[in-house]
Amino acid sequence: MNIMVGYNGGEVGERVLILARDYALLTKSFLHIVTSLEGGANEKPSDIQQAESYLEFAANLMEPSGVKFITKQSVRGLSPGEDILLYAKENDIGHIFLGIKKKSRAQKMLLGSTARYVILKALCPVTTIR
Repeated sequence: MNIMVGYNGGEVGERVLILARDYALLTKSFLHIVTSLEGGANEKPSDIQQAESYLEFAANLMEPSGVKFITKQSVRGLSPGEDILLYAKENDIGHIFLGIKKKSRAQKMLLGSTARYVILKALCPVTTIR
């Protein structure tokens, strides 16, 4: 089975990586670690560099475990939620893991929620952690 982590760094991101790693070991799954950026004028070089450093951290966390994995920075001009679901469909992902960051109600209304979008639209199970 293929499993996926929608990863964007931070403490919650590290916890979701550990959970997905342990699940991959238990189920002998291949792990896709994906960071999604919208691209275009919205992205700064520092954002791209930061995403690369997050993926490097994730790879360093996975390597000693023996889990088979790939890291991917996805830039397709889609929202992170749309991008995660498209990637999941293209790669036959059977389970998605996401970290949830706390947002105020106003932030959720204005900005939406990647996790909420993925939970509602995914064709496979989604596990979230905060």
